[in-house]
Amino acid sequence: MDAMTRDADAAALLARLVAFDTVSARSNLPLVDWVEAYAQRHGAAVERVADATGAKAALWITLGPADRPGYVLSGHSDVVPTDGQPWTSDPFVLREEAGRLYGRGTSDMKGFLAVCLALLPEMAAADLATPLHVAVSYDEEVGCLGVRPLLARMRERFPAPLGCFVGEPTGMAVVVGHKGKAAFQLTFRGKACHSALAPQGVNAVEYAARFIDHVRLLGERLAGEGARDGLYDVPHTTALSSVVHGGSALNIVPDACAVAFEVRAIGADDAGALAAEAVRFATDTLAPLMRAGDPACGVTVEPLIDYPGLDTDPEAELVTLAKRLAGRNDHAKVSYGTEGGLFDAAGVPSVVIGPGSIARAHRADEYVTRAELDACAAFVRRLIAECRG
Repeated sequence: MDAMTRDADAAALLARLVAFDTVSARSNLPLVDWVEAYAQRHGAAVERVADATGAKAALWITLGPADRPGYVLSGHSDVVPTDGQPWTSDPFVLREEAGRLYGRGTSDMKGFLAVCLALLPEMAAADLATPLHVAVSYDEEVGCLGVRPLLARMRERFPAPLGCFVGEPTGMAVVVGHKGKAAFQLTFRGKACHSALAPQGVNAVEYAARFIDHVRLLGERLAGEGARDGLYDVPHTTALSSVVHGGSALNIVPDACAVAFEVRAIGADDAGALAAEAVRFATDTLAPLMRAGDPACGVTVEPLIDYPGLDTDPEAELVTLAKRLAGRNDHAKVSYGTEGGLFDAAGVPSVVIGPGSIARAHRADEYVTRAELDACAAFVRRLIAECRG
């Protein structure tokens, strides 16, 4: 099989994966059904882990001896919405132009999954002494949700893997760390009245504004005085408010305002602890002031997203292996999150490495190149050779 034929196989599989509309708000079962049948046709053992609703599922695909520790190739099946984006073609129909393969999820991260699936036949034929697993999860884009029950099943059924390669788009750079994230939505419950009688009400928007300013000051403190890690493009922990909804009319004191905020932390900081610090300002300082105006007023706190960061030692065996398989000696860290932090927290050393670019992800006319798919295939083939008997 020559390189052109191998590349065409990965591209054809990518076209099939892109055709499944797996925006996180929708079921991924059509894609899961297809991938499961494809993997079984090529001799893989497949474990399906459904969510509580039965509308979504993750897959744990195994080639080689399942009773031995192996390596995981991990990717998520869900994609972000295309609504309101100026695509120049149907985002769910793969389009090729000048070596670029356009479609939603091509970089993030169905291109990686397509390569892994294209190489399942080679894994099956390799007489593996060390098993290879392909993990296909769901709802990564809304908080790395689907990989959690998959990891729980993995711990029950299989020996702890030697390591995990998360195929998020890095341009095949070896990424040893990413930031952790904690996000909450706070709803400020005030008391409405006519704006001419403003002192008789409790202005939810104004209390929300005080909270937003507190988050801004936290972000400024972290930027000015916080810990630093020069491998990140933004070398410090960040905090910001990003979505605000409140008020109904100019002449009504608003009785509700919702604020969503996040903290993204480098390895030296704890995103959850810093976010909790901000939440306490709302619940312990602002809420009593609001209740003084009316006992029914206060603050409701809703967790949104919480996933750990990744901070793998650059001298770890898995990093050395990843560099050898990728044919490079450098490593990096990224500010976006991945499932790698959850694998690492489960005791599975992890690095992030995959085809494509995060700069193209979540945007109109997202694409991956054939050359990037080929570089990823070369990496996986070297891993297969590493795992042979």
